[in-house]
Amino acid sequence: VQHEFTSRDEFREWLIHGTNFRERVGNLNLGGGGNLRASAHSSSPFCWISNSADQSSSADSVLEFIGGCDDTLDWCRKFAQPPAPSTLSNNNVDEAEMVPDGHTPSHSYDYDLLILGGGSGGLAASKEAARLGAKVAVLDYVKPSPAGSKWGLGGTCVNVGCIPKKLMHYAALLNGNYLHDQPHYGIGVTPESIEANYGMTQDNTAATQSWDMLKQNVQNHIRGLNFKYRVDLREKEVTYLNLLGKFVNEHTIETVDKKGNVDTVTFSRCMIAVGGRPTPLTCEGGELAISSDDIFSLDRDPGKVLCVGASYISLECAGFLRGIGKDVTVAVRSILLRGFDRECAKLIGEHMKDEGIVFREEVVPNKLEKVGEKIKVTFSNGESDEYDTVLAAIGRSGDTSKLGLENVGVAVNPKNSKISAKFEQTSVPNIYAIGDVMDGCPELTPVAIHAGKALSRRLFGGSKQAMDYRNVCTTVFTPLEYGTVGYSEDDAIAEFGEEAVTVYHKYFVPLEWSLSPSRGSHQGFCKAIVNKHTDKVLGLHYLGPNAGEVMQGFGTAMKLGCKFEDIVETVGIHPTTAEEFTTLSITKESGEDAAASGC
Repeated sequence: VQHEFTSRDEFREWLIHGTNFRERVGNLNLGGGGNLRASAHSSSPFCWISNSADQSSSADSVLEFIGGCDDTLDWCRKFAQPPAPSTLSNNNVDEAEMVPDGHTPSHSYDYDLLILGGGSGGLAASKEAARLGAKVAVLDYVKPSPAGSKWGLGGTCVNVGCIPKKLMHYAALLNGNYLHDQPHYGIGVTPESIEANYGMTQDNTAATQSWDMLKQNVQNHIRGLNFKYRVDLREKEVTYLNLLGKFVNEHTIETVDKKGNVDTVTFSRCMIAVGGRPTPLTCEGGELAISSDDIFSLDRDPGKVLCVGASYISLECAGFLRGIGKDVTVAVRSILLRGFDRECAKLIGEHMKDEGIVFREEVVPNKLEKVGEKIKVTFSNGESDEYDTVLAAIGRSGDTSKLGLENVGVAVNPKNSKISAKFEQTSVPNIYAIGDVMDGCPELTPVAIHAGKALSRRLFGGSKQAMDYRNVCTTVFTPLEYGTVGYSEDDAIAEFGEEAVTVYHKYFVPLEWSLSPSRGSHQGFCKAIVNKHTDKVLGLHYLGPNAGEVMQGFGTAMKLGCKFEDIVETVGIHPTTAEEFTTLSITKESGEDAAASGC
């Protein structure tokens, strides 16, 4: 369409003031509301795709709003770019088939999108929707844990999950390095100590460790993140409401502030991103236990700890507590790390036992009772012991009980209080769910972030791209770190049949452990699960240092549908533990020794 003006004033009169072409384009309900960006556009050029070459440039002819200079260049690059021989589209990523939700740009509600929950997924979705021109608010209010713990904006990951967990895991690694590695690398060694040990080096004795200092520094870091998130929302023009919300109807939320003042907020669309909370112990005295909501801000030294449960949260907490010198026991009802690869879970358990963690197997707590300053725990086998801290990590449930979902008819799984959804759309079309609160969704922060962004693009950016929940990498930060992507060995056999699955595996000693005698009994491990008929890699599993860093790159390869030949034909980086994947050659069915030898 040939359309230009002789001056900037004429252009702005047409675009903004007189004809107000941008507002007319912004009100068009095309591409899932993607033209909302047009209403905020004020510079030249103003580019769109038209259904006609008519030079009158009627808003009725607009098929899609593109944007300004940068947006138009991006569009042209994508349009002219030939398809790559191997792209994610070849991995059969679905298009989302959404039910019409009744949204129109000319609605009369307070917000285009109201997000319940200020965690990673909700914040990412809010900023993406605002970038696309939507008027967005985030409603976030942290209900104290049963033990009274509270925190700020950012959700579970930032406040009581991934971030403090990784920092405390790192504290444990540092302590392990001091005890088992530093002397053998000559750090802190004196001539007198060498002479006393007949020319040999010995592990260090236990280091002093301040729980208060560790806890305070971790909390200070978290408070800094809380502040940054609030600033980020303001800069992205997202309204932050520190209010507790409950559905009145499908377009109205009743809000309550800290002082008990009640109000209402209306919305065209709502996204539920409230995440989950730890499932409490139901045995007698269960209220004496804390959870992962409490451990990272605990105002006293944990002392002797019982971790109840064999989930990754329980084992991660047990690992870092033991790593900083605490006496730790884990109560296991059945198996470690349900849902993960059985062989890797077994190796993790053996390593944790070597680290001095006690496992009480096939038991659950029957009773907790206060005995002075201690908590006496009686187990289901009749045995008992006393602990300073009992940490329950037996599972998580959707934080939906007080949302008033029954008032709008949103379907919830009664077993876990999580919301049923297809393409993140609930049984009520204009109400959506993302992240841990969605039934069947992997409980991982990056999953919530990606799902939230993808949903905002569909709702306000014209995208049809569905969230791809397949082949998502994750890492369990146990003392022996575990990185994984794709099928476990058992699940692959169940899905494809034992005759169709080959497992390549290897044990190895990470080079950085090789000078430390006390590390000698420990080994790293990796395996690739492969479809015999197609050579496609079905799953990768790694046990060793820096598991998350190792696995991240392989996640991209898996998403692109890599074959085993692609991995072994890749030149490895030497000397690293990641390169062990590129040298895999021994299959389980061969019965050969899987221990690595030399370079």
